[in-house]
Amino acid sequence: MTGNNYSSRNLQFILYEVFDVLSLTKYARFSKHDQQAYNMVLETAEGVAEKYLRPFLKDGDRNPPQLAQGQVKVHKALRDYYNEFSKSGLLASTFDEKQGGIQLPSMVFAAADFIIGNAHNGFEMFTSLSKGGAKLIDTFGSNELKEQFLNKILVGEWTATMCLTEAQAGSSLSSITTTAYPNSDGTFKIKGQKIFISAGDHDITENIVHLVLARIAGASAGVKGISLFAVPKKRISDDSNSLVSNDVTSVGLYHKMGQRCTPTLHLEFGNEDRCEGHIVGMPNMGLAYMFQMMNSFRIGVGLAGSYIATAAYYASLQYAHERQQGRRLNNKDLTSSPTPIINHPDVRRMLFLQKAIAEGTLALAMQCNQYADLESVSEGAERAHFHDLLELLTPVVKTYGAEMGAVAVNNGLQVLGGYGYTEDFILEQLARDVRIMSLYEGTSGIQSQALLGRQVPANNQRSMHFWIVEVKIVIEEAAMYKDLCRYSDWLKSEIHALDRTTNHLLGLKDGDSEIFLMDANLYMELFGIVCIAWQWLKQGIVATKRLDKMADGNEKQFYNAKIETMKFFFHYELRKTSGLHARLLDQTTITVAGEREILI
Repeated sequence: MTGNNYSSRNLQFILYEVFDVLSLTKYARFSKHDQQAYNMVLETAEGVAEKYLRPFLKDGDRNPPQLAQGQVKVHKALRDYYNEFSKSGLLASTFDEKQGGIQLPSMVFAAADFIIGNAHNGFEMFTSLSKGGAKLIDTFGSNELKEQFLNKILVGEWTATMCLTEAQAGSSLSSITTTAYPNSDGTFKIKGQKIFISAGDHDITENIVHLVLARIAGASAGVKGISLFAVPKKRISDDSNSLVSNDVTSVGLYHKMGQRCTPTLHLEFGNEDRCEGHIVGMPNMGLAYMFQMMNSFRIGVGLAGSYIATAAYYASLQYAHERQQGRRLNNKDLTSSPTPIINHPDVRRMLFLQKAIAEGTLALAMQCNQYADLESVSEGAERAHFHDLLELLTPVVKTYGAEMGAVAVNNGLQVLGGYGYTEDFILEQLARDVRIMSLYEGTSGIQSQALLGRQVPANNQRSMHFWIVEVKIVIEEAAMYKDLCRYSDWLKSEIHALDRTTNHLLGLKDGDSEIFLMDANLYMELFGIVCIAWQWLKQGIVATKRLDKMADGNEKQFYNAKIETMKFFFHYELRKTSGLHARLLDQTTITVAGEREILI
């Protein structure tokens, strides 16, 4: 990929101007930081990206992992990236100082992760999984478990994965059958199989710690009987104190359409009845523990939709400037030279759409990370407040980023026309890579049912009420600026309409559950559009303030672009809510299965 594939200026704008990340330094946990320190983190990420990631984006796709003699071999550049990322301190950066971290805010790490994933979305998976696994062990593991595994992961000697899915269960985790049998020494013998395990085997570190959901023998059925176990690929031998096989077998390697450099495994635990696992936390709490890791990854998936869409946007923007074809529609002079395609309205529409999605999703992901940071330094009711907001928005940012990230990338491919469909340009790979995002960490349908069925109605819609207050604060501030009044009123109207539709749907909650949730995906789409409009209005406020005090120049162009993209989102995307409201209020039932099958 040539040219710039993200805007460092936009990252600075989001971090410092829209979300004022420096305000976190008033809290003891983040008090040692300043803007210089945060910028050094971003510069470190950019240095890693430039040397260890961008040169291998295509090559990693063209040379996917191979499984031979039970061992997965990955791209040779992965080891160098993983070592450098760990050595730089990025892997441990958000952890406590006593664990080798620097207590970096999630917001700043998210910005660094954006740079990493934008450069190579497949390699990013490895460090993301290890960070999430380490966080889970740190939060719920015993001191003994932390001593055994945590430091090894944080310094980059070992990696971590999460192992949830089984062939017969799919996304229905209550149906898992992997079993843990207690041993006399407090460990457990693990037996079962897991599928679709990202980075489940490789040759970049000497060991892999699998976080495995399993049911202790005799535990109750359903989600209440599920526990969580740390199961290393290799365990420490009792007699030699060296690493030996822990009976974790790579059964098969999935061949994927995208993110081909990241191996996705079918794993078997305990084929020879000698797989040893260590319980994490309390028995029967495994799914609750795993949700911490999953929710963090869901925000990460939304961010991934943004950074892949951003890479596609800058590739198609560059092409649109360079490719000359046709004439302006008002130009009837057949002898005039062709114009760059960026001058054609339909191409500009596609570019605006990409920019609006990518930068809007980044802002929403940063909003979630801000709530996570504030939750981490708050107590009591204030902590619960930020937790509720984060719980509400997590499925939204995941789903919007995944679904609309794919839309953005496909529009980028369309800008290139036939060239976009070829391997000569990066768009075809990005289109394949981004497609998985709507499947990761619970499909869009599952996230939508969670939003409407659980998050919105929880505690008498407490989270929803908190969120509406947050949006109204932005609406009221925007109303103070003449050029934003129209958009302030518009979003206010959308919030009222969303509230009415939400109450209508919740009125169906105690009836037929299938009818209540049959169009949850459309409700999610509606909620996502309104959330991104909220984020664009926030950006519009900051840009308007800056423009009032600015002369001509690159900075003025940057802020004007923000205003115009905000307008685009309102006039093109927010318009779609009327149709979504109409369908969600429609009583006609079509998709609920009846006595006779009509899909023939």
